[in-house]
Amino acid sequence: MMTLLLSFCRSLQMLWKNRLYPGSSPRNWTFSVLYSYFHFSKKEQRYFSFTLPFQRNIKATNFLISKAISSNKSDKDTSRHPLFSAGTAKKKSEILGYKKDQQHCFPSSSPVLLPTKPLNSEEWEKVKENFEQKNIFEHWMMEQMIKYNCSIDIAKSLLSWIARKNNGIVDYKLLIGYLTLCVSQRQTAEIIDVYEIMKTRYKTLEHEGYTLLIQGLIHSDRWRETLILLEDIKKIMSPSKRNYGDCIKGALLHREMNLAWNLYFEMLNHRIIPNWETFQAFFDFAKGVKNNEFERRLLDILLYLRNNQMYPNEPFAQSIKIWFESIPEKKWKGESVIIHKSGQCLACGRMLESIHLNSEEYEFLKQRVLKDILDGGDQYRKTTPKEINRFEKFIKSCPPFDIVIDGLNVTKMFPKIRESETLLDIVSQLTKQNFQVLVLGRKHMLNGRSRWHKNEMTAVQNMAYCFFADNVSEDDAFLLYATLHSGNQCRFLTRDLMRDHKACLTDEKTQQLFFRWQQGHQLVFLNYYPGKKIIFQSVLTYNTVVQTTGDSWHIPYDENIVERYSYEVPTKWLCLQQQN
Repeated sequence: MMTLLLSFCRSLQMLWKNRLYPGSSPRNWTFSVLYSYFHFSKKEQRYFSFTLPFQRNIKATNFLISKAISSNKSDKDTSRHPLFSAGTAKKKSEILGYKKDQQHCFPSSSPVLLPTKPLNSEEWEKVKENFEQKNIFEHWMMEQMIKYNCSIDIAKSLLSWIARKNNGIVDYKLLIGYLTLCVSQRQTAEIIDVYEIMKTRYKTLEHEGYTLLIQGLIHSDRWRETLILLEDIKKIMSPSKRNYGDCIKGALLHREMNLAWNLYFEMLNHRIIPNWETFQAFFDFAKGVKNNEFERRLLDILLYLRNNQMYPNEPFAQSIKIWFESIPEKKWKGESVIIHKSGQCLACGRMLESIHLNSEEYEFLKQRVLKDILDGGDQYRKTTPKEINRFEKFIKSCPPFDIVIDGLNVTKMFPKIRESETLLDIVSQLTKQNFQVLVLGRKHMLNGRSRWHKNEMTAVQNMAYCFFADNVSEDDAFLLYATLHSGNQCRFLTRDLMRDHKACLTDEKTQQLFFRWQQGHQLVFLNYYPGKKIIFQSVLTYNTVVQTTGDSWHIPYDENIVERYSYEVPTKWLCLQQQN
């Protein structure tokens, strides 16, 4: 059909007249085709005319699969490390009853059912009559066709009806909806025809149009033209990771390995991080291939994941496993495991890298926290230089601490209990275990009001070192610095996940060191209520990054059923061993 339309348009140039308005953007460009040229049979309600305004909001809704969070069954040989484990924040929000706002552009229910065959104009009119919000009927119907992967012929019959009642014009969103449907169904001939029309009429498109065309053309024998489209995008903006990824897939599908790698390195040079599908495409292509250079580059991808603290999704992890096991004569074997709380892999018995920083990393992080968070341009800081100096002198006058407590933060956990009573109970239990404790708070905690009894606060000061900042000060920065200053053995107690302060660290390396240090040093109550014995959650002891010993690899990955927040780490690992 689209081939017929193209030849017809070329033979009758007067039908290509642009409705281009002076000074208008591409979204106002239109052209029409006389639909009366076509003859409709009962079986073919297919021909349509359309508008081409070149802007599209590509449907990029990420369907987050969160069927269920892992069960709470305890295992004495494993540790889920709840504070930073994948799925913890999601589960907590569900317990608290938080729900994302549901916003619907279209009615959530309607008596209209999708057609099972192409309809003529009269039939479409009858369908519309039964639809309450008639002003959005056409767009709603196209959205449903995309959602339920409707037949292309049915979509064409919808556009044909719209063209008949609008002087041969179909608006931009509907056209792009049709193209989206073609791409999702790999209707290559239809995609090529739309591409030809666009290429003939316009010198440039908008980014969304390029993205759809690249995605659709990579499966055709004209896949190399996606490189032309990629260059066209570069003239107006930086290509997205999706654009590069689709071109790389096209090159690999047609066995152009060097081209695929060149595009990949071009992405990295422009600091564009590939998506998981792009990484996976390289591993899928290499299954069973004996090529030492290709193998070396795939291992470099795994090291890239390590250096950037990235966690593969489950399909990519599965592709990594299959590739390793397919390497000729190497005898690799992989399986999914959970790591013991000691850091030992339960499959191969190897110990993972320690999460603790070495002396050089530790000193580097301490100085950056002092510079970027305490002294520097921390946008969340409300502390005066005078108070910082007072705090630094105080810390230098004290011995190293074992535990630093955010006094105001932890006492808010139990609103029915007096804050000073809670703080006294916590400090009392810790000091009885011979821990050197520092309590950080604010001056209003010493005022003797109803929630802060003077005698209880005096008892706290007699048991532990205390520093009380001005009431307007931000004490989280003090907590971080005091903990780091005391050495690697010191832990800190707070419910705050420190995301704001981590964001203030000025480079990626420091942020990664901070998160690694935080996982190994932040204490969280596992089971505690004032008056009861304190039990802390297990602190992570091993580093959650891709790691290798040469004859083994351990790769943390995200399970499909678990929604992980950015500050959490996966609990599942891929263990790969080379058999003797």
